[in-house]
Amino acid sequence: MLVLVGLLALVVGLVGGFFLARFTMKSYLAKNPPISEEMMKSMMMSMGQKPSQKKLNQMMSQMKAQSQKASKK
Repeated sequence: MLVLVGLLALVVGLVGGFFLARFTMKSYLAKNPPISEEMMKSMMMSMGQKPSQKKLNQMMSQMKAQSQKASKK
């Protein structure tokens, strides 16, 4: 009986921990996107493009909209 309670507590803890970690990572990535404007600017410059602030803003807003669309699924 004691072993059954221990196994049940272990399973509940693992499942709860997984969903808590998943929620925490989703909220962290929503607040702190993995790519910033500076990173985007350096990527564009390395590809031979001269990035304007308007183009950077457009690309960042597209990435933000795409991540919101993906998180709704």
